[in-house]
Amino acid sequence: MGKKILVAVDESENAMRAVDYIAGTFTPDHEVTLYHVVMDTAAICDMNSPELIPYFTAQQLTFCSLEDRKKELVRKAMDEAKNRLVRAGFEGKNVLSKMESKKRGVAGDIITEAQSGYETIVLGRRGLSSIAEFLIGSVSQKVLHGAKDVSVVLVG
Repeated sequence: MGKKILVAVDESENAMRAVDYIAGTFTPDHEVTLYHVVMDTAAICDMNSPELIPYFTAQQLTFCSLEDRKKELVRKAMDEAKNRLVRAGFEGKNVLSKMESKKRGVAGDIITEAQSGYETIVLGRRGLSSIAEFLIGSVSQKVLHGAKDVSVVLVG
């Protein structure tokens, strides 16, 4: 068995470029985990209190249905990512999908997951403007600077 690779996946083209990078660069004996951190919106979606402002309650259903749609898009992206890797020669049993609720933050959760036995993290570089990236930082930047004892590959 090859080394373990953690790839951050969402529904973006950058995530698929990261998957294609793995397919073209790593040998099929590697184990790949497709990993996504789900924002914790359950608390907001389950709120039902008379103190809530009417605008919030009117928009709550719309917001929660968008979150459900996003999860569906990510699941489809994970399926497509797995299919790409299998077509590249990776065994289906060696391509795992893992979706977890946010605990510390997206970057922190990716780093924490990577510390459980992965040798490499692969993630797509997000398309933030240089000003936004400077002010708030991107997930990829935070992972790059925060990961210890694991290689990080950013795919542009």
